[in-house]
Amino acid sequence: MAKGYWIARVDVRDVERYKDYVAAAKPAFEEYGANFLARGGAMTELEGTARGRNVVIEFPSMQAAVDCYNSPAYQIAAKIRQEAADAEMVVVEGV
Repeated sequence: MAKGYWIARVDVRDVERYKDYVAAAKPAFEEYGANFLARGGAMTELEGTARGRNVVIEFPSMQAAVDCYNSPAYQIAAKIRQEAADAEMVVVEGV
């Protein structure tokens, strides 16, 4: 079974409120087996318009990645993130 990956590109508008999102999202990530491969950090812009924060999260499967996002626990966190940041998020299947 192929793994699933969240890829998120984020511009944080409210750093303090974003910390609340991180704390609120943690239980959902733990429940669905999330493994952070990239979480912010240095980046080099190659093409297009970059965002300030880039996150790659590995899940055991595509279904786990989608279920995590749709879970009640994560949806509470998502509302906080949407107050504190602008983002694009996709789930992609691993090879």
